Amino acid sequence: MAATRALIGDISAFEGHEVEIRGWLYNKRSSGKLHFLQVRDGSGIIQAVVFKGDVSEEVFTACDELPQESSLIVRGTVRRDARSPIGYELSVTHVDIVQRSAEYPITPKEHGTAFLMDRRHLWLRSTRPHAILRVRSEVIKACRDFMDERGFTLVDAPILTPAACEGTSTLFEVDYFGAKAYLTQSGQLYSEAAAFAFGKVYCFGPTFRAEKSKTRRHLTEFWMIEPEMAYCDLAEDMEVAEDLVAYVVQRVLERRRRELELLGRDVSRLETVTAPFPRITYSEAIALLQAQDVPIEWGTDLGGDEETVLSRAYDRPVLVHRYPKNVKAFYMKEDPADPRLALCVDMLAPEGYGEIIGGGQREDDFAALESRIAAHGLPREAFEWYLDLRRYGSVPHAGFGMGIERVVAWLCGLHHVRETIPFPRTLSRMHP
Repeated sequence: MAATRALIGDISAFEGHEVEIRGWLYNKRSSGKLHFLQVRDGSGIIQAVVFKGDVSEEVFTACDELPQESSLIVRGTVRRDARSPIGYELSVTHVDIVQRSAEYPITPKEHGTAFLMDRRHLWLRSTRPHAILRVRSEVIKACRDFMDERGFTLVDAPILTPAACEGTSTLFEVDYFGAKAYLTQSGQLYSEAAAFAFGKVYCFGPTFRAEKSKTRRHLTEFWMIEPEMAYCDLAEDMEVAEDLVAYVVQRVLERRRRELELLGRDVSRLETVTAPFPRITYSEAIALLQAQDVPIEWGTDLGGDEETVLSRAYDRPVLVHRYPKNVKAFYMKEDPADPRLALCVDMLAPEGYGEIIGGGQREDDFAALESRIAAHGLPREAFEWYLDLRRYGSVPHAGFGMGIERVVAWLCGLHHVRETIPFPRTLSRMHP
């Protein structure tokens, strides 16, 4: 009888059965008549034990000489083993070598970050990035499930846009058949149009910021999920934001706890992340910072250092709302109770991870939006379609954007956001 093809991640279902695993040699060691092959297949790693008496002399010798990351097909019987990290090992009966690898540059020894980033296409095979990207995958799936379960419709926004959304100084300009176009900073403006068609929508995709920033929180290309809701105000917007984050955290704890523990993450610091989250106004935040001798004046936007100080006081994200309108985007609605302020909110993650969500209520009045576009020096013609939304059936509406990479960095306890995306793009890195 032919061996059953199996994934290492499902190996517990095959105890006592002969299986075939297709993968790569992650590591190996030998002891006399035994070779211990660490085989990975993308779903996990299993120890495949090759006993000299169970395989041909040719196979035994080939296993002894097999380089790291050689591709191979292993057949054998699944045995329970309490010493194994996954509880099972494979007693090998045959090995087919698909390709003998060249000398692999990433060895079990320590390597520098630059060395590993230069070889990111290979580093993805190692346990640390593998665990991080599984958490990332779970975060994205949880976001989609949250939106789908609550009646949001996915509406994709364009990558190429005619104008800025967040500010003209951080646009990547491209040639569009002789005309200027830009890589999107956000899908929000297009999501607003879709919200007036579907009520509740979200877009999910890459966004680009030409920021000359070298901080551990910034990438030039990153991914956002951006819900937008018609007939929604700032209060409801904040509720949806905190419910989403709490949902994502609990999902990751439920399904990716093993990966978090492999990364050395203190999961107890995530277990407290349940709604409701604390809320403070921008003015209260400034007072708190000044009380701790942070040199900041009212009217100044919060930077990474200030966000870190604020978040230290909480064991879960904190929502800071009603910033001065002069430090926020043109589309934010003015606070009717205080014309100096915008009806906006930033969610700051604890442990110094900073802003993971930015959003607020959008300006729904035609004249007010027209005035804001002019005040920001934006080209009127590029926003005529956006103004149309205020001409034809305008309603109060709100939304936000959540940065996937910053959320993953926080959940995994990572020092730098570059580890949270398969192939990071930063001020100094375009390859691989």
